[in-house]
Amino acid sequence: MLKRARMIADLQFGRGCGRALFGEDTTFMLSNTGRLRHLHRDGERIATVRARDGLLTLSALGAKLLYDFLPPPRQRVVIRRDVAPYVAKGGTAFAKHVVSVDPEVRAGEEVLVVDEDGRLIATGRAVLAPEEMMAIRRGPAVLVRSGQDED
Repeated sequence: MLKRARMIADLQFGRGCGRALFGEDTTFMLSNTGRLRHLHRDGERIATVRARDGLLTLSALGAKLLYDFLPPPRQRVVIRRDVAPYVAKGGTAFAKHVVSVDPEVRAGEEVLVVDEDGRLIATGRAVLAPEEMMAIRRGPAVLVRSGQDED
């Protein structure tokens, strides 16, 4: 199962991300149907495999591991400093707050939300393509799943 999780991460985020996210100490839980569902390290969730498409959603820990591994601007959406505290608590990152974005990001992908200083703020699902995030001034850009300051 560990090999499968690493393959999914490498496919989704790029070569090497599987090992960065899932070390040898990774444990996993299966769904009722026997499929890979949750991946943990020391009892803390790293990621969940989405049932609808088999891709990963990251927890705050998973986002931090990926952030530490991937060089900027990979998988990153940069937001303004003044809204970072709101987004870090799990608030939506709106298009008008986006300063820059990795041009390789696609709508629907899991992304890392960082502030202008490069600090990890949250992880979530990109709603818009990079060009749209930069051009549109209304609506959500990233639906935040896990903020770094959530209790």
